[in-house]
Amino acid sequence: MSRYEPEHEGGPERTFAALPPARGKAFARTWWGRAWLAALEDAALEATAVKAGRRLARAGEVGAVTVRPGRVTAVVREPKGGAHRADVLVPELSEREWARFEDLAVEQAGHLAALLDGDLPSHLIEDAAIRGIDLLPGLGELEPECDCGAWDHCGHTAALCHQVARLLDEDPFVLLLMRGRGESTFLRELHQRSTSAADEPSEPGEPYEAEGVDAAEAWAAADILPGLPALPDVPEEAGEPPSYDAGTAPTPAVDPAALRYLAGKSAQEAHRLLAQALGDRGAEKRDERTLTAAEDVVRLADGAVPGAVAERLAEGSGRGREGLATAVLAWRLGGPAALTVLDEEWQVEVRALARARAALDAAWEADERPSFRRSGNRWAVPDEGLELRLGPDGRWWPYRAEEERRLPAGAPDRNPATALATGRLTTPEGRTSRGV
Repeated sequence: MSRYEPEHEGGPERTFAALPPARGKAFARTWWGRAWLAALEDAALEATAVKAGRRLARAGEVGAVTVRPGRVTAVVREPKGGAHRADVLVPELSEREWARFEDLAVEQAGHLAALLDGDLPSHLIEDAAIRGIDLLPGLGELEPECDCGAWDHCGHTAALCHQVARLLDEDPFVLLLMRGRGESTFLRELHQRSTSAADEPSEPGEPYEAEGVDAAEAWAAADILPGLPALPDVPEEAGEPPSYDAGTAPTPAVDPAALRYLAGKSAQEAHRLLAQALGDRGAEKRDERTLTAAEDVVRLADGAVPGAVAERLAEGSGRGREGLATAVLAWRLGGPAALTVLDEEWQVEVRALARARAALDAAWEADERPSFRRSGNRWAVPDEGLELRLGPDGRWWPYRAEEERRLPAGAPDRNPATALATGRLTTPEGRTSRGV
């Protein structure tokens, strides 16, 4: 496929040799090739003409295709020996639209690098369409001319359009030439624009005026955009937050250590939510209601908190350092639900109390059942320094006495005997209680 663009009176042009028959193959593999054929189907009044053109192109009856700004041309043969010159006209972009498109191209280093390397990235075409610069033809923009005398698309112009779709698959720069820019001219202008943008710094404080995109144009472009890419895999762990070391002393109102810690916690929470949203079976499940300020302080305190930040969290929580450490233990075992059981004591309503007593009776034989002393939703075992707390959802949470405090001793369970056994075997830090 030739990339030579000789100049003539109307500007640059390229001629592509006739392509072989395309029997059994789709005419367009890329989304921009399919968009080109969709524009043909929208423009043609007769579906029979589109079908006839597809048959001619598939049989290899389209000769060499010449592409120049605003026009593509080819001689299309008929099975009985006749031949007709077919042209399809495409509106050229205005100079203002080309300037906007080139500005868009140099905005992103990836786009610019691909273009200068001779590749037209599909995302650039998408971004341009969103901003109202349509490289791909829209409704009614493929205007036919054929010496067979047809006033609408005929089999000859439809065959040419199918052949152009194959050319677009191989070289999307054909789009630029049809819209008014040869590849070499476009790349030269792009290089000059990127160089001048690098050499001329913007004036400080100069306002930026976004041109915006017409809503109707954005909606019309939706059906030519490709589908969303596959969802990414969940990273094994959250990424590191950015560095906040600016090399200058921070203002009194900003604590860089606290800011860095908050950024790290945000990354961890984002990682957890992403894993949960993508169905990662190892993702931590948690009550997703909006946390209160008191609950969020506990969430933030769960980690390797810098000393000064830990002091601020302890003071802000109203719990003090020991109280906040206890709340963090509960948070690790069950999130907000565990904090509710830690902080609140309530009277169990009659039906729930009956179910609780039935669960306690069923958990042990009569002579093995511990001696409980109940206060609200808490069943204490004074002889062992243990306690079971009944949560609103019917689960039992084990607690044990540690230096005049009741600390969470393990995960909850529907069976009170299991929860009590957890409290007997583990300390709040998760170590076996024997020998501690």
